[in-house]
Amino acid sequence: MTSPQALDGIRVLDFSRVLAGPTCTMLLGDMGADVIKIEHPTRGDDTRHWGPPWVSDGDDRQSAYFISVNRNKRSVTINLKDERGRDIIRELVKSSHIVIENFKQGQMASFNLGYDDLKAINPALVYCSITGFGQTGQYSQRPGYDYVIQAMSGLMSITGPSDGEPHKVGVAISDVITGLFASNAILSALRHAERTGEGQYIDISLLESQIAALVNIASNFLVTEQTPPRLGNLHPNIVPYQTFSARDGEFVLAVGNDSQFNKLCQLMKRDDLAQDPRYATNPQRVAYRDELVPILSEIFKTQDVAYWVEQLLTMGIPAGLINSVAQALTDPHVHERELIQSTQLMNGSLVDIVGSPLNLSATPPQLRYPPPQLGQHTDEILRALLNLDEATLANYRDERII
Repeated sequence: MTSPQALDGIRVLDFSRVLAGPTCTMLLGDMGADVIKIEHPTRGDDTRHWGPPWVSDGDDRQSAYFISVNRNKRSVTINLKDERGRDIIRELVKSSHIVIENFKQGQMASFNLGYDDLKAINPALVYCSITGFGQTGQYSQRPGYDYVIQAMSGLMSITGPSDGEPHKVGVAISDVITGLFASNAILSALRHAERTGEGQYIDISLLESQIAALVNIASNFLVTEQTPPRLGNLHPNIVPYQTFSARDGEFVLAVGNDSQFNKLCQLMKRDDLAQDPRYATNPQRVAYRDELVPILSEIFKTQDVAYWVEQLLTMGIPAGLINSVAQALTDPHVHERELIQSTQLMNGSLVDIVGSPLNLSATPPQLRYPPPQLGQHTDEILRALLNLDEATLANYRDERII
């Protein structure tokens, strides 16, 4: 018997594509929501075509990119440019709780499927729009792409070596963060709708999400009005908190308080450093970073990475290996936590995926549906929810409505 899930009974109409929106709806699906992914009848989600790498071959192949954020969803293909297709959406809205879309600003309204249109059908509807720059403001009409957002938000200006060019983060982090913020906002609005019977409109932008995710870096600037420098692997407010080179490679050391620094000095047999007023407290270590770090660097070069990481962890000092993606995904601890899961696609292919990290004790996430083939569930859903018969479905398909 499967465990209950927190969002059992909640239906989501998901018009989103690529990464931010699909990340959000995957999280909702993991928690039990019935996510109906609305796709274009021939193209589908853009990321279906973003390969290689692929799983399987021919018409059944799935891109690894698409697989990463589309589990626990059912795919329905509907032509939104046809009024009969839009009528199908309006009927589905009647039994839905959430709509999420990430078209350009105003696109859904041009289909007469905007929030005002749909709340007239379902007043309790929670409607979330994700765009690059929001529904208002002078940038609202601009296309929003993660790379551009990383640049404009200031993230790239603080990422990369201090003596090199700005760098983007190695994953589309602005999209992922936006998906997390969107799911939080949706659940808050859903709670409000359950209490009051009133839905609401949620306007989420990549730019605002990424700027909010600058957290302490943004706060540093607002307090001092000094532009944060690019520090590579250093931390602006904590020392020592960076990578160090050992005899055979590099590792990360994260000394978070004065007690941990004292333990570090004990391990190095350099109690004098802990007693030195220049290094005794973190504010002083930040002020004298350029003097302290070279001293530590020379000591770390005397032993191998494994020695330092083991000894540091034994003393309760945060430290870790710098893993490759392959090393991280095959780490025994990660597998003990059952984060890597296996699912079977519609064509029978088995594929490993990164599962949900949301470990709820009473309503844990479940892998109910593998990432769907384009339109895999169209007939199933339209029969079950709209009572359409086989003749009607065949006619709609012939006329390219579905």
